Amino acid sequence: MVGANRLSRAGRVMLGVLAAFLPLVVHGAELFPTKPIEIIVPTPPGGGTDIATRLLADVTEPILGQKLVVVNKPGGGGTVGVSAITQAKPDGYTLGGIWNAPMTMTPHSLQVQYTLDDYVPIVQITAAPIVFCTKPDFPANNGKEFIEALRKNPGKLTYGNDGVGGTVQLSGERIFRTQGVQLRPVPFGGAGETLKAFLGGHVDIYGGSIPPILPHVKAGKAKCLLLTSRERSDALPQAASLSDLGASQAATVLWRGIIGPKGLPAERVAILEKAFRQGTQAPKFQEFAATSSHQRCGMLFQERNHENNGSLPDHRGSHCACRAASLGSADDGGAGLRRHPA
Repeated sequence: MVGANRLSRAGRVMLGVLAAFLPLVVHGAELFPTKPIEIIVPTPPGGGTDIATRLLADVTEPILGQKLVVVNKPGGGGTVGVSAITQAKPDGYTLGGIWNAPMTMTPHSLQVQYTLDDYVPIVQITAAPIVFCTKPDFPANNGKEFIEALRKNPGKLTYGNDGVGGTVQLSGERIFRTQGVQLRPVPFGGAGETLKAFLGGHVDIYGGSIPPILPHVKAGKAKCLLLTSRERSDALPQAASLSDLGASQAATVLWRGIIGPKGLPAERVAILEKAFRQGTQAPKFQEFAATSSHQRCGMLFQERNHENNGSLPDHRGSHCACRAASLGSADDGGAGLRRHPA
């Protein structure tokens, strides 16, 4: 009887445990995440995508209740890291913090191991222009003088960029050709590497995102003279917009986002999306966006509008006013990532 009572009690405990978890199974709910999440950034440390992703991870950790570990995997203009993201187990514990180049540009100039169907877009986090900067002694103090100085030295000056066929090179050439300018592009793994080469005197012009160069502008070690956007930047008042040059049709915007590998369950995508969107609304992230001329997004990637030259529809009425953009449209630089079924 004693043994039977003990067995009965043990059975009741087990039944109680099963009953507690039964609703989760029935309703398809789950506990996620239950361990740290790795976010692969396909650039070296110190670039704009790296800075933005690390900051987003920092403010999103308390929301998810787990550590978000950023791991840099540069190479191939970002394609090495994106390959690692798309080949990861689709369980939500390996994500990617990416920018538009290795997703929508580089695959047209390099052979890559992934396609548009190999990832799940989760959320767009920022959009911002590329900037071109020189040393303080460069003989130009505004955008028009900058272009004129470049015209006088065809093929002599170098500019660092984020890789062959990347955002910086394509957006730069798009502008330079309209202005009759010839520069020599020098590819690097990202803005962090470009910055080191620029500060070390290995390239004449920094081409990259705003966050890495901004502290050096404030320290008097660089001056930024040209943006790839139609609008000027409060963070870089000396930099001309393309509207100032009468070349607004050549505008290009760099965007960043969080993605996961194909097959990531929809329930986990929803959890991650909600958390990262809340992260972009954190005061610390908003301050970063405001001080570095980034439009804070925290929005879903939208389906590409193939009938509008690859550009995205306007997001008026959404909680985020910025548009996912890369090259491809005379309007804003065009095509963004697509939302795929999980």
